[in-house]
Amino acid sequence: MDVRQLRAFIGVFEERSITAASRSLGVSQPALSATIKELEESLGVNLFERQARGVEVTSEARVLYPEAKRMVSENENLKSKFKNFKNRLPLSIGIEDDISPVHIEEFMKLTKNLGPELLLRIEEGCKGEARLASEEERCEDELFVPIWDEPYVLAASPIHEDALKNLLTAPWIICPSHQSHQRLLSLYGMNAGNPAAETESLRFALNLVAAGVGIAAAPRSLVRLCPFLIESEIPQIKINRRIGLCYGAQALMNPMLVKLIESITDFHAEPLRKF
Repeated sequence: MDVRQLRAFIGVFEERSITAASRSLGVSQPALSATIKELEESLGVNLFERQARGVEVTSEARVLYPEAKRMVSENENLKSKFKNFKNRLPLSIGIEDDISPVHIEEFMKLTKNLGPELLLRIEEGCKGEARLASEEERCEDELFVPIWDEPYVLAASPIHEDALKNLLTAPWIICPSHQSHQRLLSLYGMNAGNPAAETESLRFALNLVAAGVGIAAAPRSLVRLCPFLIESEIPQIKINRRIGLCYGAQALMNPMLVKLIESITDFHAEPLRKF
């Protein structure tokens, strides 16, 4: 019993006629009759009683019909899945370390707009045909499409809450190699050269804050990953970061990247979204 035989059976069952079924299936009457006979022999039952006008279905045919419909449908779905997989277009996206899970999840929702033909590959760090990163991390030869705008805030553990009131003498945790460092120097005051700790990433800085080592300035979305930290606005100065997609011009040869950029453009057709 194969799918060809089941399709022939379904056609005759629904049409109640070999002649009509042969027309709808696009096969000759002798070929259709032979296929039905093969199926009956493989099952060891009669499925149709030939009449002067058409056929009469047997009780065995009534039992087989819903199962035949299900098996043919499953076969079509399976073929469709492999066909879609073969035709999918790959797109690799790198995610920089200091992008929060909130932004990553929202970004993944944007990629869903690209449709089922997308085969998305997510990688860590500076990899892929494009990167989800802050504008500060954009390489010199890269283009940048902004998606979100978010402020930097102060973060402290409860034991350093008082330090937020006197920033010039606060035990700062700093990231000298991070792109935001120069913009934050005016906050550190006299302790810029004598910090409580140094680290390479904003995430590590907040880990140290949570451990009670000192205070730090970091994007709000990262600070809120630690709900017990105390968050405070930065006084007098406003420091923001823009998060979006970094990519090289040559990557635009990938049609899925072009489609993603169009989706991002539609996403913030209004003023740049705040986070």
